[in-house]
Amino acid sequence: MAALAAGSLVTGVPGPRAQATEPGTDSGLPPAGASPVRGVDLDTTTIPQLQARMAGGSLTSSALTSAYLRRIEAVDPTIHAVLRTDPTALRQAAASDARHRHGTTRGPLDGIPVLLKDNVNTRDMPTTAGSLALAGRPPDADATLVTRLREAGAVILGKTNLSEWANFRAAKPTSGWSAVGGQTNNPYVLDRNPCGSSSGSAAAMAASLAQVAIGTETDGSIVCPAGMNGVVGHKPSRGLVSGAGVVPISAEQDTAGPMARNVTDAAITLSVLSGGETLRPKGTPGPVDQQAHGLRGRRIGLWRLPSLGPQVDALMTRTAEKLRSAGAEVVEVTPPYQARLAELEYPTLLSEFHRDINAYLATRAGPRTLTELIGFNRTHPAERTCFAGQELFEQALAAPPATSPEHRAMRAELNNLSRRSLDETMAAHHLDAIASPTNPPAWTTDCARGDNDVIPSSTPAAAAGYPSLSVPAGFVNELPVGVLLMAGDHQDARLLALGAAVEHRLGAWRAPRYLPSVGPGS
Repeated sequence: MAALAAGSLVTGVPGPRAQATEPGTDSGLPPAGASPVRGVDLDTTTIPQLQARMAGGSLTSSALTSAYLRRIEAVDPTIHAVLRTDPTALRQAAASDARHRHGTTRGPLDGIPVLLKDNVNTRDMPTTAGSLALAGRPPDADATLVTRLREAGAVILGKTNLSEWANFRAAKPTSGWSAVGGQTNNPYVLDRNPCGSSSGSAAAMAASLAQVAIGTETDGSIVCPAGMNGVVGHKPSRGLVSGAGVVPISAEQDTAGPMARNVTDAAITLSVLSGGETLRPKGTPGPVDQQAHGLRGRRIGLWRLPSLGPQVDALMTRTAEKLRSAGAEVVEVTPPYQARLAELEYPTLLSEFHRDINAYLATRAGPRTLTELIGFNRTHPAERTCFAGQELFEQALAAPPATSPEHRAMRAELNNLSRRSLDETMAAHHLDAIASPTNPPAWTTDCARGDNDVIPSSTPAAAAGYPSLSVPAGFVNELPVGVLLMAGDHQDARLLALGAAVEHRLGAWRAPRYLPSVGPGS
């Protein structure tokens, strides 16, 4: 497919509607940079640039929101990333415009359109986790993180598709599929998978359907789709962002976090989500101050993960060379305990899921327990059109209670070994961060087979509750690959600053071309 790539241009008033196109034809979108004085390229603009234009009067939130709504209408039928748009979005934008006119703006997200993964409660829109079981009445209240976004003046643009139940239902799931939203496609190559479970949020960012999006992660569900869709995804330290009102897998590992096309926007969004607490430790640079510090003298441990294939390994070699040329010291490392972490994680999560999903379902209309949810899926054929099974639900029902000594011992060992895996590696090599490939090249989506790759790089930080950040590293043919950066507990500000410097040095982002397919060797 020829490029649907260039972002719509936004001026102070709405422009012509972008048209969806058939494969092999021109997209009909205005070329990037066509209006250098008043225009804004949605692919490349940042929140500070948008706020500068709003402050100067050359851009309104209403115009920006309208442009994103038109782009969703034009592009989303190709990728199926957005489940629904908020009918109040333009009213939210008009309220932001009034604040800008009166000098009463609420901060850097005021007037900025944001998409939410559809496992984040919204009082005025359905929150389904991709399941028909929750497709009825909306939740009674917003998630805490949505309240913070609204208080910051952000425009809630809509909800994104996800791997149903955040990929915690079937033994052989297909990332990006849900009974509510169908299959989300990778914008770079449409028959390839977007990874999950924050599939729609990542694909929407790649396609420039909002300025930022919110994803959630238990293990890999922010960073893998970010890597596979060529965007930025930050999994915050556990506890930095409230999980209240988010459909759970495990309170011990779940976290919500920002997804964006650049680290600056991710950092600004995280500051709002976290309430600004602990994000910038005293005496450290803020995430957007990276050019004053850059990469010189930084020590980065490269965890190669050759199991992801020779093309990814070659890309990591090139990445290391670029970082060294900018003054970083890159040493090869292999964090310990990985086999044991893999043995512990799923049994531990099964018990926690049973506990936490029962507590969540009790707050919603529909099935009130995991047992009832399993029964719902058995009687609704639409729930079995791609995720054929619900083996993880059934295993969770039979797992030891989260209060049992058996479970508590597993969780304690998982926490201990995951933290030691990173802490010991960083201390032994005096590292600022550990880097690894985020993802392999995207596999072909196939419901009969399910996902065909296990990606181990996210597990240590996910289980430990430490921050991780994926930034674009490059491509294997047409398919994006990210580099995953991990650091110690609540080192989010330092990690974002380092990630911004890595992003600047690699310069690896490029807009998707919406190709229908690529060769089997890619």
